[in-house]
Amino acid sequence: MAAIAGIVLFAHGSRDERWRLPVEAVARRVQALDPSVRVACAYLELVAPDLREVTAGLIAGGATAIRIVPLFLGMGRHAREDLPHLVDEMRRLYPNVAFSLARAVGEEPDVIELLALKALGR
Repeated sequence: MAAIAGIVLFAHGSRDERWRLPVEAVARRVQALDPSVRVACAYLELVAPDLREVTAGLIAGGATAIRIVPLFLGMGRHAREDLPHLVDEMRRLYPNVAFSLARAVGEEPDVIELLALKALGR
């Protein structure tokens, strides 16, 4: 039986509601690119939902494999320490679910290239 995929776009969070707009735009684009994937946004602090809530929702919806994508530019303390601890907690809570943790998006070569082009005004 094939795994039912879930993707969590994980971001820091902010008290300013407008801050969420680009994160949610990425989620909509992921869903448009692959309607079979369940995608949700989770935040480390300052705003809900958090990773625990989103994970529980995806699993309740049938997800058996969850990819967590940190929407951070680099591997600061949150991406390097806090997030792996949270993912380990999810693995303990849901041992029958396959969790994977992607690199911070800002470390991906295509994102670096895109940011460089944007800096050049292209």
